[in-house]
Amino acid sequence: MAYFNNAATTYPKPAELYDAMISYYRYNGVSIGREDSLVSKNAETIVQETRNQIKMLLQCDAKEVIFQSSATMALNIIIQGIIKSGVYNIYISPFEHNAVTRILYNFEKQNIIKIHKLLINHDLTFDFERIKYQFDAIKPDLVIVSHASNVIGLLLPVEEIFTLAKKYDSITLIDMAQTAGLVNCNLNNEIFDYVVFAGHKTLYGPTGISGFLMKPDLKLTPILFGGTGYDSANQDMPHQLPERFEIGTINLLGIAGLYSSLNWIETVSINNIRTVEKDNRKKLVELLSKYWFIKLIGNNESLEYVGIVSCLIDGISSDSAGVLLNKYNIQVRTGLHCAPLAHQFLNTYPTGTIRFSVSYFTSEKDFNELEHALDNINKAL
Repeated sequence: MAYFNNAATTYPKPAELYDAMISYYRYNGVSIGREDSLVSKNAETIVQETRNQIKMLLQCDAKEVIFQSSATMALNIIIQGIIKSGVYNIYISPFEHNAVTRILYNFEKQNIIKIHKLLINHDLTFDFERIKYQFDAIKPDLVIVSHASNVIGLLLPVEEIFTLAKKYDSITLIDMAQTAGLVNCNLNNEIFDYVVFAGHKTLYGPTGISGFLMKPDLKLTPILFGGTGYDSANQDMPHQLPERFEIGTINLLGIAGLYSSLNWIETVSINNIRTVEKDNRKKLVELLSKYWFIKLIGNNESLEYVGIVSCLIDGISSDSAGVLLNKYNIQVRTGLHCAPLAHQFLNTYPTGTIRFSVSYFTSEKDFNELEHALDNINKAL
């Protein structure tokens, strides 16, 4: 197949990952924090080295790494924990994922919080004077921004937004599900309180292992409780990080796979991966633009993007287009991509778009097969 659904999960993965995961279960497949065997100690070393790799890769040695099963779980733990501390006015961009908005809307329905949308111009630029007026009128308690839209790939000016938010003593949360390991960002900067990453996307790891980073001095209320292998006599959750939020047995196999992909990223380098993905996105835009029946959505050449392109096909719904492309073994994603607010802003709601997304591993063969499919669709239309 020609795979253009990397925004859902990157595929294929680095070859090293497959070998590392098989090797882990063969030689280190035990739990940690529950025994003192040499095998368990080896597994603990892999986990700690993975935390260190994440800190180095994301330039955030001053923050703590907490592993979770998904970015959605990480967002729930952070957002619900913050809301329990009493925040009320929460600002979001128009491009947030349902992993953020469904949490917030649940609390807003109960009149526990109030959601505000950051103002953005129709050309996809941010008007910071207008946002400052918003913050002056209603002080932000929490600001949540996706680093890149999972619908159109637009990189949002997170540093500028958070710098402004911090002037109002706001808590900040950046969702890097589409950018961690791809776009350099100095996360040690004090403007970043919480950072969420997805292991199976731009970190090129397996599914089932993601997490978040946080300043160690932040007081986040737990929403999940259970055993940690630490301080078991205490019926309160431990205050020590990461144990406070890593309950139960964490996904050690996933961490082993993530460790191998992080090492691969370090070898190849973020800059090289970013360059290849930008080139692949440019090829994709140029290819799609050749066809009269394709309309690109949210593509402003003066702005920065990750490897995601959304479009519409004239006269064919996005879901039908997905079925049609699948007949040619072209894998894309169609519909709302779990981000209905973005489609409302882009005027593609409720039918959504056809989303193509490339990666470092997208090949000439993938592009050739896509071109062949589009040529055939052109003839049929």
